[in-house]
Amino acid sequence: MNKDRPVLIDADALLGRHPRRDVGGGSAAELLAAMDRVGITAALVGNVTSWLHDPARGNRDLLGLVERHPRLSPCWVLLPDTCGEVGPAAAFADGAAAAGVRAVRAYPRDHGYDLAGRDMAPLLAAVESVRLPLLLDAGQVGWPTTEAIAKAHPRLHIVVGGVGYRMLRQIAGVLDRTANVHIGLADLSSHRGLEWLVERFGERRLVFGTGAPYRDQAEAVTRLLWSELSDAQVAAIGAGNLRRLTEQEAKAA
Repeated sequence: MNKDRPVLIDADALLGRHPRRDVGGGSAAELLAAMDRVGITAALVGNVTSWLHDPARGNRDLLGLVERHPRLSPCWVLLPDTCGEVGPAAAFADGAAAAGVRAVRAYPRDHGYDLAGRDMAPLLAAVESVRLPLLLDAGQVGWPTTEAIAKAHPRLHIVVGGVGYRMLRQIAGVLDRTANVHIGLADLSSHRGLEWLVERFGERRLVFGTGAPYRDQAEAVTRLLWSELSDAQVAAIGAGNLRRLTEQEAKAA
């Protein structure tokens, strides 16, 4: 890398206090201070309330949490409309796009539904139609399900983070058979796994993310900046790919 730091946009961060884990207060000010410490320009953020309590309320509240912080862009949480919690599929997707939401996230294991099932199909199609990427954590959904929805919704870009250690064989198979699945850097902990994935599939299939505040942001930053990738590859993974997937310019400080 040259002496000029690349732009880094975190695609995997949360606001809000966790009820059981001591990882700080979860405020925007805390997150921004942590971003400044490790040189992250901007972040795509969700709300702990949307994950652990009430997705509909958490999604609404998130807009207020980021309103005065142009470096933070909102990411809403999906739910099937079987219980009427987040509204009909088209209304949810159109409302998200109108509110400036830049991506959506699903927690199918924690929220108790089948991401590839019939209940979710209309919502995934609606999200696909407004071109919002879908963020997932490998611990929430298996690779067969990820592949199934990628093939059923070919214009829906899917970013899978939290892949951990010894998943490269599973990742490689899915990346080989799909064009719209991407891998996030949060906890991509296989030794030289980042370099191997770029060599095999190209830098466009990787997206920078940290898992903040539940993972130390310096981990993903170090993994990328100390890698053996070229400056152009680091720039693409650090910010360019997420900008392309969200079709927006990053909101710098």
